[in-house]
Order: sequence, then C-alpha cells, then structure tokens
Amino acid sequence: MIAETVCSAVSAAGLGIAVVTAYRKRYLTAVRIAAYSLVPIGLVMTGVVEWLADTAFSPTAWAGFGVLGVAWVLFMTTRAVERRRGGTRKERRAAARAAGGPDAAAPASPPSLGQGARPTTRPAPANRGEDDFSDIEAILKKHGI
Repeated sequence: MIAETVCSAVSAAGLGIAVVTAYRKRYLTAVRIAAYSLVPIGLVMTGVVEWLADTAFSPTAWAGFGVLGVAWVLFMTTRAVERRRGGTRKERRAAARAAGGPDAAAPASPPSLGQGARPTTRPAPANRGEDDFSDIEAILKKHGI
C-alpha cells in the first residue's frame, strides 16, 4: 500500500513538472516528462508494484534468490574446472582414444594389409636444401622467368 502511494505521488509530481515545462513552451520535453511520469502509475494499475513489494519483503523469496545464486556459483565453478582440465570426461576419453590411449584399438599389422597394399617409397635426397632450390629453379625456367 505504501509503494502504491509513493508511485502515485511520483506520477503526480512528474505530471506537474510536465505542465510547468509546457508552460515554458518546451512541448517536446514536456511530453517526454509526462510519458516518464505515467510509468509508475501504470505499474501500480497492472499490479506489478504489489508483486514486487510482496517479493521484496518476503524472506522466502530472498531465500530462493540465495539458492539460485548458489546454483549459479556451482555451475560456473564446474565450467571453470572443465576448462582447466581440457573439456568434459567424455571429450577427454575421445581424445585419449584418438591419441592411442589405453582404450584405443591397436594399429593393423603388416601381414593383415596384404602384399599389394604396401606403399612404395623413394629414397630421400642426400642434400635436401639443394633439391628444394632445384625444383624452384625448374619451375621458374619453365615459365621463362
């Protein structure tokens, strides 16, 4: 009841200021002040002020906000720990399998690949630096540069 009275008084004062502002020929500002001053009385009429007043003075509501705060802190703590460890347990297990961890499957042995499946390898050049430049020189000569 006190909150409704205060909101009504604020709206009445705002409308009074809007009238004075309009008297000074500042109509746009007066309309803006009138709009702002009608908001508190509109909130009273819709029942929002009563709901807020009941919530603000309710110990049960404040306990509920406290529980929500604790839940949020716990949630953020678990997220921070996951980031430090490098993901969730499921993600770490999948990464261990991909890296060849204890649960990973053994690679196929050469006999199971068959005779024709072996890739051919060519011998590495003796001086790798000269080979790179000779390839580049050949490309440049081909293009006439």
